[in-house]
Amino acid sequence: MYYVAAALLVLSGLFYSASRHELGQFGADVCSYGGAFCDNPVVLFTGAALAAAWGMFVSIK
Repeated sequence: MYYVAAALLVLSGLFYSASRHELGQFGADVCSYGGAFCDNPVVLFTGAALAAAWGMFVSIK
């Protein structure tokens, strides 16, 4: 589950950077395919936080 949380965190950063036009043409391509996530990258960040919390919850011994 931590791998999923890490992947969502990286994607959140990618879409955040693309929405701020910091990636040039690559950011425009990213936003053309994932427009909803470029508009609101907090959704992916929230998913990453929930996945990390769930991973911690199920790994309690």
